[in-house]
Amino acid sequence: MMRSYLLFATQLYAFSILRPLQEAIRQRGDDAAWFVVGPLASYLKPDERLLETVADVKEYNPEAVFVAGNVVPDFFPGIKIEVFHGFHVHKRSSDRGHYRIRGFFDLYCTQGPDTTRYFQQLAEKHRFFRVVETGWPKMDPLFGKTFIRRSHRRPVILFASTFTPRLSAAMPLEKTIRTLAGSDQWRWIVHFHPKMDRAVVDRYRAMQNENLTFIETDDTIPLLQQADVIVSDTSSIIPEFCLCQKPAVTFRNRRPGPHLLNITDPSDLRSAIEQALSKPPALMTAIQEYTEHIHPYRDGRSSVRVLKATDQFIARGRQGLARKPLNLLRRLKVRKMVGYYRWH
Repeated sequence: MMRSYLLFATQLYAFSILRPLQEAIRQRGDDAAWFVVGPLASYLKPDERLLETVADVKEYNPEAVFVAGNVVPDFFPGIKIEVFHGFHVHKRSSDRGHYRIRGFFDLYCTQGPDTTRYFQQLAEKHRFFRVVETGWPKMDPLFGKTFIRRSHRRPVILFASTFTPRLSAAMPLEKTIRTLAGSDQWRWIVHFHPKMDRAVVDRYRAMQNENLTFIETDDTIPLLQQADVIVSDTSSIIPEFCLCQKPAVTFRNRRPGPHLLNITDPSDLRSAIEQALSKPPALMTAIQEYTEHIHPYRDGRSSVRVLKATDQFIARGRQGLARKPLNLLRRLKVRKMVGYYRWH
C-alpha cells in the first residue's frame, strides 16, 4: 500500500534539505507532497505536488511530516519529524539555538555524534520525543553525484555569509573583497542566506564583474562542489563545505578550531586564502577529524536512514512517551503563520 508523506517548508533553504527525502520516498514507491509558506510555491518543480490548504493536508493524511525548520503545525496529521535546517555552529547559546526544544516534534533525526549525544540527553529529560542518528538528507547529493571539474581553471573562492548582523562578515569584508575581485587571480562566487538584508545583497550584486558572480539559489551543493575555498563567518554552510574535505577561511568565527583558518582583520584575508589553497597537511587532517564528528556518513543514504527511523517510530507508536507540552502560544503563532484558526 502506498504511503503518503508531507514536506513542510517555511524558508527557501528547505528545498535542498527535503528534496533528497522526496527522491528516497519516490524510489521506494511512496508519495510525497509539499505544504509551503508564503511565496515559496513558485520554487516547486513541475513534478512536485503542492497542497494549498490545511484541508488539503488533512485529506492527504500523511503518515509523517518532515520539517527543515523549528516549528510545524500541530494539527497536521502524521508524526512530526525534525531533520534540521543546518549544522550546529554555536551562533547562539544551546538553550536558544540548535538544541532548543519547542515541543512540536516526535522524532529528531540527528546529523552525527556531535549533536546526537546531547539530543539523547534532552530526550531523557523531556520524555516526549525520540532521537535517531541518521545523517543529514541535504548531504546525500554531495556524496551521491560526481562533479566534473574543468581543467586549467582559476581557483574558485565561495563567499557565503550568515544574515545575523553581529556575526555576518558581509559588510566588514566588503571593501577587501571588492579589491580582490578587481584582480583575475581568483574567481569569486557570492551566496548569502535567504534572510540577508536586501541592502547588503544589492551592494554585492552591484559588485559583479568578470571575476565575481552573485548567485541566489535554493541548492548550494553545486557551489560547494565548484569552490576550492570558502570564506565565511559563523554560517552553518561552513561544516557543509568542510564535508567536501576543502579548507574554510572564517572571519571572527564564534568557535574557531584547528579545522578553520580564522582571521579577525580584513587585511589578512588574502594571505589566509593563499594559505588555504596550499592545503596545509595539519589543516586537512583537522578537517577530516572534524567532519567525522559532525557527519560521518559518506554513502549518500541519509534520507534512506531517515525513512527507516520514521518506519520504526510509526511501528512502535508513541508507546512509552509522555504527552507533548500544551505549548499554546507557539501553536497560536503557527496557526497565524499558515492562516488557520479552526480548532477541529
